[in-house]
Amino acid sequence: MSMIQARSLNLSFGAGETLNHVLHDVNLSVADGESFGLVGESGSGKTTVLRCLAGQYRQWSGELSIAGVPLQHKLSREHFRKVQMVFQDPYGSLHPRHTIDTALREPLIIHGVRDKDDRINEILIKVGLNDSFRYRYPHQLSGGQRQRVAIARALILEPRVLLLDEPTSALDVSVQAEILNLLTDLREREKLTYLMVTHDLGVVTHLCDRVAVMQQGKIVELLDSRCLSQDLAVHDYTRMLVQASRDFSQTSVAAV
Repeated sequence: MSMIQARSLNLSFGAGETLNHVLHDVNLSVADGESFGLVGESGSGKTTVLRCLAGQYRQWSGELSIAGVPLQHKLSREHFRKVQMVFQDPYGSLHPRHTIDTALREPLIIHGVRDKDDRINEILIKVGLNDSFRYRYPHQLSGGQRQRVAIARALILEPRVLLLDEPTSALDVSVQAEILNLLTDLREREKLTYLMVTHDLGVVTHLCDRVAVMQQGKIVELLDSRCLSQDLAVHDYTRMLVQASRDFSQTSVAAV
């Protein structure tokens, strides 16, 4: 079954001479339980696709659906029980004056969920924390711990889909691996479907089953992540991304 479906997805900003067409007939299908990556340079439209699915942009045209249910431009509360988003910067996505308990409790209050304390303790354990973190503030946590809290907040309503917007790019390399392993474990245990945006092809091959390559608001190639790692890409742009990633890795190693 297709968990996430986009057909002829288009999105523009502005009007007349200032019209900026940022998505051009984007088509993708993500199976139930699959981890699917969107890659491309900055401005390619990959995060914009996530924001359409998350309800942050409403002026799109085309067809979007989750678990076979068509999305409207104004999303229902029930949609957010099925779909949640994890943002790039965990410090920016958590309110600096709210404790972790408040951040996790808020979605439970909005959706009228009972047994809030049990839910909070349970989800903290699932992301590798414990109840001693409940009454801390974001500045009292490391970057990796803050991202674990952000993941916990996204999961506390027990969604079926996580939209991941560069979830490790703001973290140190060693912490990135911890968060990627956590996301892998959570996907298997909780039977989740991921749609992840990243510029890091190493992250794609670690976490994703398939990947769509975006350029200037269009999907130019769709392939298995294994083919990406084995240099089996066909499109020139994809091959350029792979080479640029290798050059960057070699430069980083040389600098160390």
